[in-house]
Amino acid sequence: MPRPALSAPLRDAYRVLADAFGHFNTDDGWAMASHVALSTLLALFPFLIFIAALAGFLGFGEAAPRVSQLIFDAWPDAVAAPVANEISKVLTVPRGDLLTFGVIAALWFSSNGVSAVRVALNRAYRVTETRNFLVLRLQSILVVLFGAVALIAFTLLIVLAPLAMAAAQRFAPALAAWFDQLHVARYVVAGLISTAGLLVVHVVLPAGRRQLLDILPGVLLTLALWIGSGMLFGMYLATYANYVSTYAGLAGVMTALVFLYMVALALLAGGELNASLLRARRIRQRRRAGEGSASAG
Repeated sequence: MPRPALSAPLRDAYRVLADAFGHFNTDDGWAMASHVALSTLLALFPFLIFIAALAGFLGFGEAAPRVSQLIFDAWPDAVAAPVANEISKVLTVPRGDLLTFGVIAALWFSSNGVSAVRVALNRAYRVTETRNFLVLRLQSILVVLFGAVALIAFTLLIVLAPLAMAAAQRFAPALAAWFDQLHVARYVVAGLISTAGLLVVHVVLPAGRRQLLDILPGVLLTLALWIGSGMLFGMYLATYANYVSTYAGLAGVMTALVFLYMVALALLAGGELNASLLRARRIRQRRRAGEGSASAG
């Protein structure tokens, strides 16, 4: 018995996904994800050290540990705990020396993670990088600075908002129900910040220009894969995996590296999906142009 034919939308979706997966393999997506994961892990400590120095310089010395907690709250507990403990030891050292060589070096090394993401997305979008090396490095540093300031500001919002709401409730108890909704809204805001960060990454880092609607499908795919892979990996670590018996003292680092590898795969999959959709759109436009010229002839 012959199989029923797929409808046109399903057939188009299948072609786009097959094209995205095929180009992911051709573009060495598995290897590029490893590069992004390792670069991100190597950049994580310098980035948080720089945040500690910047927070101390701005007079918010307690913000750095909270930024670390904010970052690792999005990780599975089994992955975050070993790395967070080591970073907590690093961040207990007072760092008000923003302009010293060590902190400048931390800023430089943390920007390497941004550069790795740029290289991977350039491959995904199949664009050739023509910008000057100094311009690209300055862009990476500015992204790190922007991310650091945004995380500090968001952390202060999380810390100060409950205090402000508690003070307001003492004067206006009727606002309690509305404030309860704000607690849920805070998690929505956290999701929106992650989405905004991904949009900035896709718009700013790769060469060329793309519209918001061109990159939104890949961003949504990345977010869905992040949530799903994080839950599955956390369940796997809690149920089956025993990294300590395999990697001994390196177990914490290896679990973090595997998790970041999955995060990088999701990021690159989003880029490949966007690139595939753009190719499909160009094919449709050329086909329509050919049909129009044929009918005119």
